[in-house]
Amino acid sequence: MHIHILGICGTFMGGLAALAREAGHKVTGCDAGVYPPMSDQLRALGIDLIEGFGADQLALRPDMFVVGNVVSRARLADGSPKFPLMEAILDAGLPYTSGPQWLAEHVLQGRHVLAVAGTHGKTTTTSMLAWILESSGQQPGFLIGGVPLNFGVSARLGAAQRPAPAAAPLGAAPLFVIEADEYDTAFFDKRSKFVHYRPRTAVLNNLEFDHADIFDDLAAIERQFHHLVRTVPPSGRVVVNGLEESLARVLHTGCWSEVTSFGAAVSDLHAVGDPQAFDVVHQGQTVARVEWSLTGVHNQHNALAAMAAAHHVGAAPEQAAAALGSFQNVKRRMELRGTAGGVAVYDDFAHHPTALRTTLDGLRRTLGPGARILAVFEPRSNTMKLGAMKSQLPWALEPADLAFCHTAGLDWDAAQALAPLGVGPGQRAQTAPDIDTLVALVTQAARPGDHVVCMSNGGFGGIHAKLLQALQK
Repeated sequence: MHIHILGICGTFMGGLAALAREAGHKVTGCDAGVYPPMSDQLRALGIDLIEGFGADQLALRPDMFVVGNVVSRARLADGSPKFPLMEAILDAGLPYTSGPQWLAEHVLQGRHVLAVAGTHGKTTTTSMLAWILESSGQQPGFLIGGVPLNFGVSARLGAAQRPAPAAAPLGAAPLFVIEADEYDTAFFDKRSKFVHYRPRTAVLNNLEFDHADIFDDLAAIERQFHHLVRTVPPSGRVVVNGLEESLARVLHTGCWSEVTSFGAAVSDLHAVGDPQAFDVVHQGQTVARVEWSLTGVHNQHNALAAMAAAHHVGAAPEQAAAALGSFQNVKRRMELRGTAGGVAVYDDFAHHPTALRTTLDGLRRTLGPGARILAVFEPRSNTMKLGAMKSQLPWALEPADLAFCHTAGLDWDAAQALAPLGVGPGQRAQTAPDIDTLVALVTQAARPGDHVVCMSNGGFGGIHAKLLQALQK
């Protein structure tokens, strides 16, 4: 079929486009303000991208319009629709569906789905799980909200038949690993994306309040996680972080599948040792040792979650540990973008306060107390733009020596929120209304040996390249 994807450059919709193309469908798509890595990946696949959401795209006459959750019925200040194409589709009575629904009907049917859910670490953990299964010869399909460096693409169909069938219901079904997002499906389907995936293996990695634009409180998100648990079959496995009270409440609401816990000392699976080199203990027995390049306790927990999920489909702990030893992480997850003037510049996708904190904690643990860390961040997610978590920012940025905040588009006072750190020239925190000013402030403060971490869930105005260029002068 010919599908036309509205919002094709989002990480999920771009991955869906790649899968559809690989499956033999004709794929076109549109979006606004595209940026790498997804735009590069789509062009490399030969998928035509149209800038904007003009109603003239009806002339493409696709069999189905697949609608991303960036699309809404919003109106501009002059009263005209923000997404004219969607209005035209509705007026003409043409067929449309959501990305998760299309994926469930055309890709996930007949597969053993392993879904990774959680507020933090979904992309990294999904990538770890896919790599473990790949290294154990299972040739899994996957759809990941980022580009794992081990694979170089965010999505693929995988083997049509499972290379090593297991003695279990659907044991011969091919494997598919998916990043299971709790964000809503589409403007016409307000359920979380992950309820469409029907996993047989579900990872509940952690759960905090997020997405303040669609959820009123933590209980509302817990309810969606419970809906996910409801879809796991009796022969399935729910892998759950034993350190999270919110997830304990989710399971207490009801669970009809096998449960494997990780993280806590009393969990089925826990780690002993430093995050960069640790033993994996399963019910009191040491079953594997992981030695790898990743940092931070959060990645140690991500590894345990991935190992427990992989074990459900036949990957032994020692196989999983060996695979993690060659795991290269994901683009934009503490990715070193370059060094200039003796200053290292990193790119990281962190945007929630807890993610900011764990990213900086992990780097601090690696560097030790002597090195300076400069945190440069953009409150870009809808939750952060609303200011729902601004009071947590001083705590989130505490591991950094200096913090720099990009304030464009905020309707709350970032300087006031960061006041506990001290704000202004010569202080621990500074704010800037535009990228050029931000680059100038960081460049002025940086000195050889420093580590600059740029954190945003968007393109951040190309700040990484601008910083490296400015630091060379």
